[in-house]
Amino acid sequence: MGCAHGWFIEAAEKQGFKVLGIEPDVNVYNATAQRGLPVRNGFFPQVLSSSEKFDVIVFNDVFEHILDVADILNKCRSHLNPDGQLILNLPSSTGIFYRISKGLAGRGFKGFFERLWQKGLPSPHLHYFNTRNLSKLLQDNGFEVISTGSLTTLRAKGLFTRISYAGNHSLPIRLLIYILLIMVVPFLYLMPSDIIYLISKKVGD
Repeated sequence: MGCAHGWFIEAAEKQGFKVLGIEPDVNVYNATAQRGLPVRNGFFPQVLSSSEKFDVIVFNDVFEHILDVADILNKCRSHLNPDGQLILNLPSSTGIFYRISKGLAGRGFKGFFERLWQKGLPSPHLHYFNTRNLSKLLQDNGFEVISTGSLTTLRAKGLFTRISYAGNHSLPIRLLIYILLIMVVPFLYLMPSDIIYLISKKVGD
């Protein structure tokens, strides 16, 4: 869900999967569709017919933007085949950036923490989960967690674009932020990751 420019569905398609992407932003959708990728404009599950079923449903950096997560999990169950899998990839409240920014916010420096919550952006974060509470949420809503893990918090590739997109800082400030983050990237491998994933399986029904 929220397939954006379609890089994930493109990679999955190359691995032999029959794929379908869903993207609510009409401009992003148009650009992705023009690349010939199978994508629909709108929101899950409204763009699906009630009879459409899938073996795997993936939310990449989307689940934390959804208000009623219990309802959306129920919708996922209705669109998954028996033993179908749900994959969630999202920010973590146990990550090093989250912990540092929360500590700074408690001392009056709220900018970094508000940036993590994407305050002021078109689609802010509504939740921050960790592996433990998200596992419980899944289990309480008809899923069995079969695998968990973490992903690299930051990569040099595309970092400056992300910095430029999130805010109205001047070019020198953006360059300074970029340089500082590039300097800490090697140390992040030793710290708790700010990105987690959980793979779960539909149980029952």
